[in-house]
Amino acid sequence: MKRVSTLALALTLPGVALAHPGHDHDSFSGGFAHPLGGADHVLAMVALGLLAAQAGGRALWLLPVTFVAAMLAGGAAGWAGMPFGAVEPVILASVIVLGALVAMAVRLPLGAMAAMAVVFGYAHGWAHGAEGPAQGLLTYAFGFAVATALLHGAGILAGRAAARPVLRTAGGMTALGGLALVVGG
Repeated sequence: MKRVSTLALALTLPGVALAHPGHDHDSFSGGFAHPLGGADHVLAMVALGLLAAQAGGRALWLLPVTFVAAMLAGGAAGWAGMPFGAVEPVILASVIVLGALVAMAVRLPLGAMAAMAVVFGYAHGWAHGAEGPAQGLLTYAFGFAVATALLHGAGILAGRAAARPVLRTAGGMTALGGLALVVGG
């Protein structure tokens, strides 16, 4: 329990230390830092990894790959100025829903989880792209894709190492964190 709590705290600290604006946008490092700059992004990405660990099997690779691919598509759409009026509610919903699924140990079909990963990944990507650079988009996008994959991996590793009650507690804490973002947001 202590290791999972320490990992959860460590993963949320970058969100405290960085704000979304002000990153070096036109570089790999700017893109890498962007997902770490908000608790909503960190919590959702780690929660997707926890969900993948809980589901096991093909979900271990399918959910992160699907999320990252949809995120890159959403990033391109946001960068291109395509509208997405509900982006913030969808991002906040991703934190709450993914956390709640882990907390309740819900067993959804893999296709349903992948579809969720597409919707949530697209929304997170759109936000990254809309706040992204006018130039240097490819290196920036590569940076935020790598950071996202690492956060998913951290969630998978934590989820695979944790006892089921600890995993479910982490999911519940994530969902509560999402609710706190809604109330405080």
